Amino acid sequence: MSRAGAVTGIGLVTPVGRKPGEVFDALCVGRTGIVTPPEGHPLAGLVEAAGIGPEVDAAEVLPPRESLAVDRFVRYAMAAADDALADARITVGTDVDPERVAVVVSTGGAGLETYDRYARLRAAGGRAKVTPYLLPGMLANMAAARIAIKHGVRGHSACLATACAAGTQSIAEALRLLRSGDADVVVCGGVDTPLHPTVAAAFGNARALARGWAEDPGRSSRPFDRRRNGFVLAEGAGVLVVERPEFADARGAAAYAGLLGWGVTTDAHHPTTPRPDGAGAAAVMRRALADADLRPSDVDHVNAHGTSTPLGDAAEALALRAVFGDDGPAVSSIKALTGHMLGGSGAVEAAATALSIAEGVLPPTHHLDDPDPACPLDHVRGAPRTGAVRAALSNSFAFGGHNVSLLLGAPTTTRTRTTAPTPD
Repeated sequence: MSRAGAVTGIGLVTPVGRKPGEVFDALCVGRTGIVTPPEGHPLAGLVEAAGIGPEVDAAEVLPPRESLAVDRFVRYAMAAADDALADARITVGTDVDPERVAVVVSTGGAGLETYDRYARLRAAGGRAKVTPYLLPGMLANMAAARIAIKHGVRGHSACLATACAAGTQSIAEALRLLRSGDADVVVCGGVDTPLHPTVAAAFGNARALARGWAEDPGRSSRPFDRRRNGFVLAEGAGVLVVERPEFADARGAAAYAGLLGWGVTTDAHHPTTPRPDGAGAAAVMRRALADADLRPSDVDHVNAHGTSTPLGDAAEALALRAVFGDDGPAVSSIKALTGHMLGGSGAVEAAATALSIAEGVLPPTHHLDDPDPACPLDHVRGAPRTGAVRAALSNSFAFGGHNVSLLLGAPTTTRTRTTAPTPD
């Protein structure tokens, strides 16, 4: 049995689009999803910039009788999962035994919007104003649960609450399930919809958000740039379908990329800040390399966590140099265009990494006008780079010191694909 997984489906709901080809094109040409929140938006007047995702109506993902009080994060995750399964051309129960399918879709924040709405209604009108559908509409596990219910998945199902590493760790868990023989197909990823006034106030009061860019909000997220001063809060979801390569071959599926290895470490340092020396981040990348039985020199690209915070970017740069030395791989961060989708970011970035491998194109870090000398890396700047990608790392680091790295490479399936659908 292969130790790798095959990424056969991608579903996205992001500030820069929904279809894999549309999103990847935006990342390459620099079409930003970061804007000033318009009048009527919950964050209007509270933040200078936000990565605002598309509307996903409950009717798109659920029948009318089941759509009451379903939080935005659940709708996002369900839409991404629907698209990922369609992209992989899998119907559970037809193409795969329902008990051989797993769902691991995670979130960092869960149903803040729904909880807040009913908390205010209860305060104003008493307990009778609280819908009995509140908990099944907002609990953190409901993204995974609703996906399983809708598609008839009867295998392993879980939600990992590891903040901004949640989506990435869910994909790592998918590879564990495939290797252990507990599943043939895993629907995995992450989601967060944190564009909530209280969340924005907390990050703003911590001086974690980008500021001083009100005249040009689309350039306020600038990973590794000397002028970076905070991240841009965003919302989004990314879901991958990952299969055993043997199973994908048996059903004639084509893969974007192979999921080769993973690593997880904990900083054990501070609730919110990373280790300044990047030791935990370096350790997790080494673990991912060891798990995939690869050397640092085998890696051509790193899709960095790269949030645009002064401390975080510098610590990640130190970690990258500790692992790869002076002559390291090309590095880019897509958060320059998407903002930071918290628990959804890692899954969207893993999808972008898979697309980079499939297309042989590395998106640049946009708005990287003046690279910080504290981040001396081989930055992809200005324009995409082209060429075969043998292996690529996708990094996520989170509050609490959670570090997760995924290692992706060329698929081991017989059939491969790019963003264009493969004909039958």
